[in-house]
Amino acid sequence: MLVQNYQERLYWHIRHMVKSHEDTDDVLQNTFIKVYKNIDKFKEESKLYTWLYRIATNEALTFLNRRAKQKNISNEELQDQVINSLTSDVHFEGDEIQIALQKAINSLPEKQRQVFTMKYFEDLTYEELSNILDTSIGALKSSYHIASKKITAYIKTSI
Repeated sequence: MLVQNYQERLYWHIRHMVKSHEDTDDVLQNTFIKVYKNIDKFKEESKLYTWLYRIATNEALTFLNRRAKQKNISNEELQDQVINSLTSDVHFEGDEIQIALQKAINSLPEKQRQVFTMKYFEDLTYEELSNILDTSIGALKSSYHIASKKITAYIKTSI
């Protein structure tokens, strides 16, 4: 039932972080395995999907860190490689502007990238973001605002 109700939302959440369809499927599967093994630890202090998003976020970050370490490169270099390979990904349906947007998002510091992606693509509220990322609403608003300005400036100079 959890998979049915949350699979698509979590897929896109992870996909925005990981970029590759195949890697997203792997991370999503690991997320649901972790949820299954730890469902008894859910304390109902937050909404269920907030707890699921937190697990998915952590799984995606762990995956990216492990992949960068395997390739002996930085996380930023890994993200650059992934962005550059998007045009050859049969599951990516974007155009030049989408690639520029992805590159702009990739240029952000990690926290701003997370906040922007979750707010812009997934339309999560600041309260939901606060619960998922364990950050104050004021800090999230500031991060999103700064990220938006950086992305706008990046796209203006690259197109």
